[in-house]
Amino acid sequence: MSTIAQTASELRHHPLRTFLTALGTALGIATIVALLAVAGGAQQSAGRFLNLGASDLGLFQKDAADPTTSVLPLTLIPRLLATPGVAAATPLVLLVQDVKRSPGAVVFGAQPNTFLTDRYVFTAGRMFNAPNQMVVGDGLASALRLHPGSTLAVAGRRFHITGVYHLGVVAQDQGAVIPLSSAQAIAGKQGETTTIAVSLDSTTRLSVARRTITSRFPGVLVIGSGNEAVRAGANAQLLAKAALVIAVLALVIGGIGVMNTMLMSVIERRSEFALLAAVGWSGPQIALRVLAEGILTTILGAALGLLLGTLGAHLLVSALGAQAFVTPYVTPWVLGRALLVGVLLGALGGLYPAWRAARVSPAQVLAGR
Repeated sequence: MSTIAQTASELRHHPLRTFLTALGTALGIATIVALLAVAGGAQQSAGRFLNLGASDLGLFQKDAADPTTSVLPLTLIPRLLATPGVAAATPLVLLVQDVKRSPGAVVFGAQPNTFLTDRYVFTAGRMFNAPNQMVVGDGLASALRLHPGSTLAVAGRRFHITGVYHLGVVAQDQGAVIPLSSAQAIAGKQGETTTIAVSLDSTTRLSVARRTITSRFPGVLVIGSGNEAVRAGANAQLLAKAALVIAVLALVIGGIGVMNTMLMSVIERRSEFALLAAVGWSGPQIALRVLAEGILTTILGAALGLLLGTLGAHLLVSALGAQAFVTPYVTPWVLGRALLVGVLLGALGGLYPAWRAARVSPAQVLAGR
């Protein structure tokens, strides 16, 4: 019988011990997967606040904690319009958690009749034309049963809905748009904006425009696509670092847990190992069997942990009502890293017990010592 078959048989004959070892590993792996998924989602989320086209750029305050905390002066816009290659520039103010009926909805303060708002496809009604009016995305309209003629409060201020739009960007279709001046008043950002969207003329290359704007406007971060928006937030980077720390801690703590369980197993099975040694098993063969048990058990735990972590990430975001801000981003690389940690847990946790098992003396065990 092969070592793997023998190991599988041993695990089946001791289901409780196998379950406890696997469960400890599963919880550690689930934590790693959930944190990496949420961190990845946070890194991707900034791109959903702007519908950047092929010739568009988004400007944020450099080193802002996240896109919603960015602050830029409106005085940048005339200077941007004077920059070679820039066809249009329009401000956008982001308001979060200001709609009590839907705390996850993002409210955008924007000017009508700009290249950004002209992309909205209205399924009902029209764009607003007064400070106390607003339009809502079809996702938010469906969730709250809103329609043209309804009202919705934003930060305690009541707005009349003039239209329902669809854009195809989740954060915007689940949100609403109010006049820029109204959003500035709510946020206390008179003369300021969260971000500035820039449209380039057809003859200007994106990379050239980015370099020009970056050099002319120090302190401004320029992104060219949603995938690059990770650079617009420091919090996402902190989450990624935190996930790395948790992964290391899980490796250490999980390794100790696996080692403790396997060591107790070795102590309980000294007679078995002594008998194996007496019938001709070498020390390395016995050690390999114990090590294989640790690795196989933690792989089982890791498989369970991958499932729990993926589900847990979505449940966590849902419980916090943060779906509009973060969507867990689970990739093969995230799952692969977590599985690798699981294998390392089994290998590291099984090293010392394997060494102890290899040193069992048949004579001492049979003599009752």
